[in-house]
Amino acid sequence: MLKVGIFGATGRVGRLLIEEILNHDRLNLSSVYVRNELQYSLPSSTMVTKDFKVFLESSDVIIDFSSAHATKALLEVALQSPTPLVIGTTGLDNDTKHLLENAAERMSILYATNMSRGVAMLSKIAALVSGTLKESDIEICEIHHRHKKDAPSGTALSLAESCAKARNLSLENVQVSGRCGMIGERKKDEIAVMSLRGGDVAGRHTIGFYLDGEYLELTHNATSRLTFAKGAIDMAEWIVKQKNGLYSIQDALKL
Repeated sequence: MLKVGIFGATGRVGRLLIEEILNHDRLNLSSVYVRNELQYSLPSSTMVTKDFKVFLESSDVIIDFSSAHATKALLEVALQSPTPLVIGTTGLDNDTKHLLENAAERMSILYATNMSRGVAMLSKIAALVSGTLKESDIEICEIHHRHKKDAPSGTALSLAESCAKARNLSLENVQVSGRCGMIGERKKDEIAVMSLRGGDVAGRHTIGFYLDGEYLELTHNATSRLTFAKGAIDMAEWIVKQKNGLYSIQDALKL
């Protein structure tokens, strides 16, 4: 059985991952990393530890749904104890992204801001539309539950990046997040990413391509966080079979 370690076990997706793995016939919940005590019990066969090195070495693959700061710490230790990683943490800064690339030279890593197959397809389709309807104005709107900490969402930014690349644009040069206080018309290459927060919405992302006389909107709705947990587990089973390198969910789905 594949030994899986969970990093970020106290989070919402972390709890779902644990439940799914415990009921999986091909996976074993080998270890869980915690900084504080867990508020729920685990099987005696599962190691609960605060030691990064022990945590990494006890698992065949690690699934990480934690925080940007915690993911950076995990990667720093993983460089010394290489272990396949599936990382779904969003809000990573440039330093952590560079660290991610460096770590991928020593282990196989799958990084995705969203573990949904539907979002992977949406990204693929959005790039096609963006590159084909080059005269369209692109606006992206996302909504998540009231507890989400980063805005815009990592998924929205990844979708915007896909649209920008399809037009040979650098997202950092064309992205707009909100227009409060702005004066003047919309710029030609602008890609706006707007965020809404409220209730218990698991996630909704809409990409609009607006033309004169018509517009096209593509929407993905996540109705349960379990979608992300199941997707991450699928990616964990895939990444352990890959050679060292940095992979995306599109790679796993052969998109």
